[in-house]
Formats: sequence, C-alpha cells, structure tokens
Amino acid sequence: GRANWAYSSALMTKALPPTRHIVSINDLSNKEIETIFEVAQGFLQELADSHIPYRIARSTGLASKSILASLFYEPSTRTRLSFETAMLRLGGANITSADPAVSSAAKGESLADTIRVISNYCDVVVIRHPRDGAARLAAEYSQVPVINGGDGSHEHPTQTLCDLFTLRSKKKSLRNMKVAISGDLKGSRTIHSFVYALARFGATIDPLPAPGMELPEHVARRLREEFHCQMVSKAPDQVGGAIDALYVTADQPHQLSLIPDPDIDYGLLVQKKIDAVYVTRFQKERWAEKDRPYPKVDAEFLGQPKFSEASVMHPLPRVNELDAALDSDRRAIYFQQAAYGVPVRMALISLLLHLHKNKSLHQFSGGFAKPEHPIYAQPIGTGVTCGNRNCIVADPAERQYAANKFYVIEDEARQHCKLRCVYCETDIEQETADQFVVSDSTRKTFSPGLRALARLPTERLKHLIIYRSVSDAVAAGFQPRDNGKKARAG
Repeated sequence: GRANWAYSSALMTKALPPTRHIVSINDLSNKEIETIFEVAQGFLQELADSHIPYRIARSTGLASKSILASLFYEPSTRTRLSFETAMLRLGGANITSADPAVSSAAKGESLADTIRVISNYCDVVVIRHPRDGAARLAAEYSQVPVINGGDGSHEHPTQTLCDLFTLRSKKKSLRNMKVAISGDLKGSRTIHSFVYALARFGATIDPLPAPGMELPEHVARRLREEFHCQMVSKAPDQVGGAIDALYVTADQPHQLSLIPDPDIDYGLLVQKKIDAVYVTRFQKERWAEKDRPYPKVDAEFLGQPKFSEASVMHPLPRVNELDAALDSDRRAIYFQQAAYGVPVRMALISLLLHLHKNKSLHQFSGGFAKPEHPIYAQPIGTGVTCGNRNCIVADPAERQYAANKFYVIEDEARQHCKLRCVYCETDIEQETADQFVVSDSTRKTFSPGLRALARLPTERLKHLIIYRSVSDAVAAGFQPRDNGKKARAG
C-alpha cells in the first residue's frame, strides 16, 4: 500500500503545472485579463442574484477540494472578504490570518518563513502587507500561487481587475477610453496598477491629484518610456487641480513617446468627454503629515459638461473625498464595482488552480514570466541598495531572505542603463548613470557607468558589485581599472 501511495503521489506531483503568481497587473497579458473577464461573466450568468445582476448569490462545487489562505498584515474589508467569499462560492474553504498581532509576526517571524509554512496548508495564498514588494518576496518562497492583495504603495492588481471589469460592463470595450483619476495618486497602490492597465488598453489618462500627491516619478516615467504615453498640455481653461497634462497612449506599441502623432487631434482630445472619474481617498497611513488639503468630488464637480456621462468609481473605503449625496446619481457605480470583486476573484482563483475543463480557455501557468531585462542580484550587505525605505528589502526581518535585486534596463537608444528594484519596482535615483561604479569581485577592480551592463551575460553579472560612487568602491577595497582607455562597465 505504501508503494502504491508513493507512486500515485509521484504521478500527481508530476502532473501539477508550474506555480503562477499575480504580483503586478503587468504579470497578466491583455489576453489573460480578457480570459478572466470571460470566466467572471460566466459565473455571473450562472450564479447571479435574479434581482441584482451584479451580485453572486449562489455557489458551485468547482473548488470543492481547494483551500485559500488569506494572509493580511494590514486592515481590509472588501479585498479579504471578497476573496474569501469567492473561494466559498467556488465550493472551497478558507483559512485566514487577518490580525498580525495574534500571529507569529508579533513574535518577529519573517514573511519568508511564514509563507514557506502557510503554503503547505493551502492551495493558493492572497497576501496584503504594508511593505512595497512584499508580495513578490512571498511568491519567491511559496509552493502555491500567491495573489497580491495590496503591498504598501506598490500595486493592487486584483482591484484593477475589478475596476476594468466594471468599466467593461458599462462601456462594452476597454479600448481608447478617457479616464480622470482624482486624489492621492502618489500613495495609492490601486492607482498605480490602474494607470498601467489603462495605458495598455490605449486609454487617455487625466490626472487630478491632490496638491503634492502626483503620480510617483518612477510610475510617470514608466508611463512615458515603457507604456508609450504622450504628455499633452491642456488648454488654459481646461486645467484642473495641480496638473496641466494628459497621458495619451500611442497607437503604435513602439512609437517614441516624445514624437507627436500627426494623426491625433490633441485639441479635440483634451476637450473629449470623460468616460469615468476614479476617486481615491487620502492614504493617511502612508503620509507623516495627516492634515492636508484634499479635493472632493460632489455634484458641483460633476456638473462640468465633460463629466455628464462619466461613470463615478471608487475602490472604497471613502472618507470625505466622495459626497454620499452622489450615491443615488445614475453615474455612481462604486458599490457595483465592489460587488464585482466576487466574480472577478472567483475567475482568477479558478484559473490559477486550473479548475476549468474548457480547453478553449487560456490556462494560467509558468510561474513568473521571463523578465524582459537582465536581473542583477547584489550581494547581501554590500554595494547599492534599493532607495525606497518602505521596500521589503529594508525590513530587518527580511534582509537575510531578500537580497537587493534589480532589473538592468537599457533605453531604446542603448545609451543609458538604470536599475529598478525587482520587489518594489522603484528606480534607483542618480543624477547620472555614470555616478554608479561597477566592480569586478574576481579582479578587485572597478569601472564607472552602467552602459554595458544590460548586454553582459547573466553568468557575468554574478561577479559584479555595483556601488553608488567611486569612494564607496575604494572603501570596499576595489581599485580603478586601468586599461589605457576610457573606462567602461564590465
């Protein structure tokens, strides 16, 4: 009997697909997003309340042999309960750790150790954590799929799936919309996932930030350089809030963001009516200064002609930034938006666990997608580190598990390289790339600049240590590389 059990177990292990994780909205292709929506719509058609079509009211046995673990280090209502409801509606079960004060985290246990244990108890994990990049670290140590339920101010990809599904239900198509986003664009992880997705579907993004709460520079830079969003100035009478530009996604994927598209009438584009207004609260937990001026969306704001047909959205919870009097407005869809969290998350869970027999569905597999850029892992305790103080790599409990790892990103002209943290996706800020120093641990020499770094083989990267300055490299025992020529990295 023992031999038969071992044989059956080996067959089952062999048959399991590679673990897939959803840490960023960019871990999903547009085709995969559409597949999630197709499955979610199927659940709504089959299981919706007969009186409230956007509410799931019945259950299926699709996940009857599966368990979801919700690991929440931050407060949550909608995300945690909608994930747990989604699993129950699929016929599965839940285990939860929703209060770090009564878990081993209070004893100082690392996230890496926690996830290695918890992933033995379940089939899928959803995690929320106050540190940027925590979901990525959890995924690296998990044996089962990890879904990011919000990590610091980094991203909240499943909220964006709910947002897109809601827009799709109203507009029928996600292509070429114009969406205004209002509030704390810097601290809101929801916004960061949302703008990436909007750009990928060809949207025009109209930022309306609270004062001092504009999109983080690394997010804005990615919109321009990697998602090919053109910056377009508004007309003087159209300027609202503290920003005077739109992000317009180029029609061609590789169109340079600094070259105007002659086929676009930017004047008409600025005047175009808004399809949706997305409102966010002040993320006071991420700001030291708690009392700041903040915009409010109310009947007066929405009385502007450009908002006459705009759907009003909010990821909730709201505080004072969205007038409750708007709840009865025909344009308000934020409670419907929250309800869609159940079918959308049902779809994502069922696809990650390969519960569908429909071969026509695009099945999710393969772990992390192959990175577009080389990854450089900095030896622990030396060299350059992520500059984001809230990154998971800055957590003392995680330092021995989370080495500073960076994507080496080369610009299209192949004239410049930069480093981006693999965990929180923040770019390391330097006045010039030449301030970096690349040291060779085998030769104990260094050269200035990163220009050649992106073209070095991965095996070669393992022998390099990057410092922010010559003085740092010299202090670590390295000497300048003297070859009679202009020094180059590598």
